[in-house]
Amino acid sequence: MNGFWLNDEQQAIRDAVLKLCARFDADYWRRTDESGEFPEAFVSAMGEAGWLGAAMPTELGGAGLGLTEAAIVMQAVSESGAGFSGASALHLNIFGPMPLARFGTEAQKQRLIPRLISGEDKMCFGVTEPDAGLDTTSLKTRAVRTNEGYLISGRKMWTTMAQRATKMLILARTTPKAEVKRATDGISLFYVDFDRDRIQAKPIPKMGRKAIESNAVFIDDLAVPADALVGEEGRGFYYLLEGLNPERVLVAAEAVGLGRAALKRAAAYAKERVVFARPIGQNQGIAHPLARAWAELEAANLMAFKAAALYDAGLECGAEANAAKYLAGEAGFRACETAVLTHGGMGYAKEFDVERYFREAMIARIAPVSREMILNFIAERVLGLPKSY
Repeated sequence: MNGFWLNDEQQAIRDAVLKLCARFDADYWRRTDESGEFPEAFVSAMGEAGWLGAAMPTELGGAGLGLTEAAIVMQAVSESGAGFSGASALHLNIFGPMPLARFGTEAQKQRLIPRLISGEDKMCFGVTEPDAGLDTTSLKTRAVRTNEGYLISGRKMWTTMAQRATKMLILARTTPKAEVKRATDGISLFYVDFDRDRIQAKPIPKMGRKAIESNAVFIDDLAVPADALVGEEGRGFYYLLEGLNPERVLVAAEAVGLGRAALKRAAAYAKERVVFARPIGQNQGIAHPLARAWAELEAANLMAFKAAALYDAGLECGAEANAAKYLAGEAGFRACETAVLTHGGMGYAKEFDVERYFREAMIARIAPVSREMILNFIAERVLGLPKSY
């Protein structure tokens, strides 16, 4: 970005993605949300256009774009009306393989990443656990060394795309927590085949984004070779940290996009809907909340792209990435809520789509980290306040 706006190349990326997304209208996304059918046609179209490898290195078949450009792509997808149903179908492909690209061996990169970019392999990421939640250092999934490699057993929660995955990037303890000096040590990262004889994935019924399933995953004595280890044994937690800021930025950009989609529909409805012989948008009780939603979305968007620019420049962006996720999650939610209320009773009807946006808006408030943990981070790292937990 050139200061506060997109340069010509970035604008071309946004326009191209929006043009592709226009082929998948509101009816398409409504059907996937109601049926739970994965948006295969959409993902295939994005793959054919080369967007699945947008952030991967060019030498591995990717486009080599930065986080800024990846955020532009994902925001355009969400803003098109695809919302989080569309964004989440792609999200893991954009930055998910980054630990492999950064910390994998040359052989791992050359063998594994092109298959993800082409769509030949589909990955899921096993991090969260039922008893650990945000306390990642307390995860209980174990990887025990064997003569051939490792034996992995444990449970994961909220694992997106596990029903479709052929591969899984998974965090597991290789050294018990009681035997390490720091709780963050002794955790390793593995890239494994999703062996359905040893891994069971059970979908979790949820309030939104039905087409992109989330799962409870049970791993029972999964034997993996030694070269399934990514990077050094015991350094997996630190590899995970490398990807946290980009993920927060992408979620923020997607949340802004979702809010914009809702706001566009609400403004159009407010101009067309006539009550008491005047369009409802002429009433300040309707107009002001919509105007406030626009201002909040734009402010959150600036923070998201500031964080992306810092990341691309190799600078520290933790505070900005966390703040962006917080601000965009809140602004996106309020925009979607305002859109439903602007429609009145029809906002509750599926045919106007804003009820789906409203349900999906909760995702960015909850995941991948809670609002409260973000405020803890800023309080401690930015304001220098004592740790509260």
